[in-house]
Amino acid sequence: MLFRKRKEAPKAGYDPEVRTPVIRCSICTGEQVAGFQRKDTGAFEEVMLIRGEEDLAAFRESWGITGEIRKIY
Repeated sequence: MLFRKRKEAPKAGYDPEVRTPVIRCSICTGEQVAGFQRKDTGAFEEVMLIRGEEDLAAFRESWGITGEIRKIY
């Protein structure tokens, strides 16, 4: 199957002991993707595309994130 429907992100919080919220940024295109990075393996789990401040606010609200979100490249 070429295209799949993405799973809906749960509207609960996340476990800060296991995962850290981050924004992965492309150096070439400037594209930004919000998600979580596992602390033990460093693996990135994509949650949503960030096209502007509204998307970032929606990401923060849906996951209950407060404070600074680190950017990774």
